[in-house]
Amino acid sequence: MENFLSLWGESAYTSLGFFWMALWAFVLGYLISSLIQVLITKRRMRKAMGGNDLKSVSLGTFFGFISSSCSFAALSTTRALFNKGAAFSASMAFMLASTNLVIELGFVISIFLGWQFVVGEYVGGLLLILFVWLFITLTNPKNLIKNARKEDEEDDEHQHESTLSDLFSKDTWQKVGQKYVMEWQMVWQDVLIGFTVAGVISAFLPSAFFEWLFIGVGTEGDPGFWSLLQQAIVGPVAAFFTFIGSMGNIPLAAVLFGEGVAFAGVMAFIFSDLIVLPVVKINARYYGWKMALYITLMLFTCLVAASLAMHYGLLAFDLLPDASQWSSPAEQQHFKLDYGFVLNLIFLLLSVVMVVLWRQKQKEHEHHHHHDHGGGSSLGDKVMNGLCGISVLWLLGGMGFYLTSSAGQF
Repeated sequence: MENFLSLWGESAYTSLGFFWMALWAFVLGYLISSLIQVLITKRRMRKAMGGNDLKSVSLGTFFGFISSSCSFAALSTTRALFNKGAAFSASMAFMLASTNLVIELGFVISIFLGWQFVVGEYVGGLLLILFVWLFITLTNPKNLIKNARKEDEEDDEHQHESTLSDLFSKDTWQKVGQKYVMEWQMVWQDVLIGFTVAGVISAFLPSAFFEWLFIGVGTEGDPGFWSLLQQAIVGPVAAFFTFIGSMGNIPLAAVLFGEGVAFAGVMAFIFSDLIVLPVVKINARYYGWKMALYITLMLFTCLVAASLAMHYGLLAFDLLPDASQWSSPAEQQHFKLDYGFVLNLIFLLLSVVMVVLWRQKQKEHEHHHHHDHGGGSSLGDKVMNGLCGISVLWLLGGMGFYLTSSAGQF
């Protein structure tokens, strides 16, 4: 029992330490993302993405990059683009770019995993989009596309085209504050659960478990193609059952890498945020189950291929990260006074400013409109809320035991 309580305390401390390490990167990334979303409109992007060609896919990728968002927001925007007439391949490029080429994700990956994984994320993300385009072109699912497309009557021609002078407008910054709060509202559950699970896995699961789950883990030297392929396949399968989006699974990816999972397996795990069960169910609601399963199979196949391609690409240049020379975030001192501590304080202050601006905008809306916030929650929402409640209790209880045991050592 005493050993369990000790591991519980270590787990909670590791989870909170992970979050503290990444906090400034989250805030900076969401600030940049919010600014881009406010200053760059999407009014004409839909009309430019109607063909299954390099131009449409490239534009879909670019617009996805500037519209960076969490997986669930990306699904909604992708559906709107698709129903407005954008080609299926261009819509998929938008969805992948808006979740894998996002600025904030690169910041967090650099903190937990290093620059090679940042390269893997961005270059691999572009490869993933290319492979998806080729997959769609080769399989040519005309009937699925025809049955899945629905007319979208949304009219956004009234959108204001922003200029640089808008940066000096209070209204602009209030909108940025709105977007910033909305970004956190979309991801806080994934982040909370993801970081909690990462701490649990780091503290409780022995290395033998990862050696059993991922072939080739625990052996020295090159694991070989078939072991790499198995790891790249198991990574997405493991991600499927975590229910966690891309921002929440980065600390989990760091744990996997620390346990010896190869670069290809870790990248496949990171790329898998769009094939987790909640995303598959949303796609089924948007397009029907046949198209949802087609998208899942397509993404699974292409992300495995992209992960292997990035692994062997870095290997060719002798740039693969060496786990033996890598300092696991779980082993680092998380709350020391360093540049990260100072950056966290600065960006926490900026977060307060964004929340104040958001609140000002909310009051204006409340003054002019009465909103009814009634309505029931879906089963998925209830499950996520329940898991969040469990995570909070786990972290509070674990930190209580950690602080108690630490005090007893002095």
